[in-house]
Amino acid sequence: MQLLKGQKVELTKGRSITNLQLNFGWKTTNAEIGIDAAAFLLSEQNVCERDENFIFYGNPMFFNGSAVHSTLNQTDKESISISLKGLPDDIAKIALTLTIHEGEKLRHYMKDVVSPYLRILNGVNGEELFRFDYGSDLTQQTAIVVGELYRYGDDWKFNAIGSGFNGGLEALCKNYGLQIEEEGISTEVATTAEAAIVTENQTPILSSIDLRKRIVQFTLEKKELTGVSARVGIVLDITGSMKNLYNNGTVQEVVERILAVACKFDSNGSLDVWVYDNEFSRLPSVTEQELGRYVFKHIMNNSAIHKFGRNNEPPVMEDVIRKYTEEEKDDTPVFIIFINDGGVVKPTKKVIMASSDQPIFWQFVGIGNSDFEVLKQLDTMQGRLVDNANFIHLDQIEKVSDEELYDQLLNEFPIWLKAAKQKRIIL
Repeated sequence: MQLLKGQKVELTKGRSITNLQLNFGWKTTNAEIGIDAAAFLLSEQNVCERDENFIFYGNPMFFNGSAVHSTLNQTDKESISISLKGLPDDIAKIALTLTIHEGEKLRHYMKDVVSPYLRILNGVNGEELFRFDYGSDLTQQTAIVVGELYRYGDDWKFNAIGSGFNGGLEALCKNYGLQIEEEGISTEVATTAEAAIVTENQTPILSSIDLRKRIVQFTLEKKELTGVSARVGIVLDITGSMKNLYNNGTVQEVVERILAVACKFDSNGSLDVWVYDNEFSRLPSVTEQELGRYVFKHIMNNSAIHKFGRNNEPPVMEDVIRKYTEEEKDDTPVFIIFINDGGVVKPTKKVIMASSDQPIFWQFVGIGNSDFEVLKQLDTMQGRLVDNANFIHLDQIEKVSDEELYDQLLNEFPIWLKAAKQKRIIL
């Protein structure tokens, strides 16, 4: 079915469709024109809430694989594949766009793009559902909002828009709420997986990890922790009750927020990672370069990891101790952030007590609405050489600002450092 500009159509109602393939095609009058298709995964507020929600050639896969950008070597040039059931509930709309790379700078415009179109296909059998030809009315624009997929009750609909934008990718990013700092010529958004993109006469665009490192630095100065070196690790609960937080991107963002701490404490700029339920896995360390889809690649898409079982903390804690006191033993203090959503087994206390003479500080972070009975007893535990653990409760960690998170995370660590030095646990 051929769509007209402004037309809205049902995509899933009356159809058994779980996957869509959105194929973009075009021709140009100038072989040097660079054209890119992209998707902005938006909230109900029409905002791209995270950098990771911008799917394009530089960030080709959403964290759980439900949205994927790919290049096609056929009449269709590029494609966005969507798994409708895999999209988190907070994704209310998907804006599909086409942009000309550095259009204003190179004087390349939409009038030079011939017969752009979008084909909407059933992602399972390749059946073409709709085709939208657009852009014949555009001239000096350098970007187009081609159309929008949007939720309508339990179904999905498509709005054929075909509206042009001046300002290229930069204008689209600003329109959908992505933060860009600029001075001079046009800029491109930096993804979480990349450092800031810099071109001639352009200031760096700060990615979210760069911004968070600045906030960590401010917190370190406030708590007189500048100059302190530490190895940093994160232990992630992957029991059944955590499943939604993995699927909706919360855990991926937690990893990024803690990586910012590791970057300031550890000259290697890496964060050691464990996951656990009734079993545990020690994962590859995460760095800024590998951050973008870390949770999807190394956890959700890793069949070797036991997921969504019951909780059992002591085995993973003993592996943490083994790594830092046997396998990689040195005098550098260790700061472990332990993410848990409740139900810690009582033998956890014995591991904490037994490790009080080791250079490891355990910062437990309780998320959700459990009572955290065991963790609340950490400050009153007797029989330790030093108080080597702390507990904070953040009901909805995704709603806690970076400033508040880092302030609470780093509140007890300097106290432990001082006590550990007095007892010669660390130098």
